Amino acid sequence: MASVRAPRVRIGAVALGVVLVVVVTAANGQSNPASQPSYVPPPGYGTQPNLGTQTTTLIQVPAPQPVITVTASASREVANDRMLALLRAEVDNADAAQAANIVNARMARALSQAKAVNGVEAHTTGYSSYQISEQNRPLRWRISQTLALESSDFVALSSLVSKLQGGEGLLLSGLSFTVSPTARHAAEDALTVQAIRSWQQRAQIAAQAFGAGDFRTGRVTIQTNDYGRPQPMYKAGGVAAAASVAPVSVEGGTSEVTVTVSGEAILDTLRAR
Repeated sequence: MASVRAPRVRIGAVALGVVLVVVVTAANGQSNPASQPSYVPPPGYGTQPNLGTQTTTLIQVPAPQPVITVTASASREVANDRMLALLRAEVDNADAAQAANIVNARMARALSQAKAVNGVEAHTTGYSSYQISEQNRPLRWRISQTLALESSDFVALSSLVSKLQGGEGLLLSGLSFTVSPTARHAAEDALTVQAIRSWQQRAQIAAQAFGAGDFRTGRVTIQTNDYGRPQPMYKAGGVAAAASVAPVSVEGGTSEVTVTVSGEAILDTLRAR
């Protein structure tokens, strides 16, 4: 049986700067047409290349655009306009049921008084019950429940705290201050505009330093700090409050609100330097 040698195709590529040169060379095999059958291409192959010819194609590859990451922030001190007070009713007793009754009664009276004050939000939180064992002392139960009070009226809330300490024997667990959601959102809106402008200015400076004519904005994120500055916690001792308690002195202070903008600046074609 006579053999058939298929055409050989060689492809070469040379990269010249931003131009890619592709060379395709097709050469006929060394076969004797008189003694071998003609080469028949497979169906659908299309027109065969002109054997023994060379084709050169130039492909323009665009230069990549540099991308830099720019970050800018804007901050402001905002007055804390919300006050949170935590008080607890706590009783130690050898009889767990008796201790619980005392705590429950104190908390019910305290909650009723707190709800009667305009502008004060009140709700109970944790409730704990556990046995205490100490050397040379009888076993006893400690029952405790916490009352959370929150208000924008610092005077009214501090007066209520003193009243509950003296009248109901509640213990002050802590005071903290924060910015209300309304005031925080207003500050964040103004700071967002400042942070974006600062980001644009910084991106323009960076583009010029890199020798670019201008820049385009890529992917950008905007973040805020959704927490207030930690405030000292004032803890009461483990004894009942005195019958007459001086008003609590409070100063809300401020919290820092920050908006941060971070994103991509896509530099336009670099100028020749």
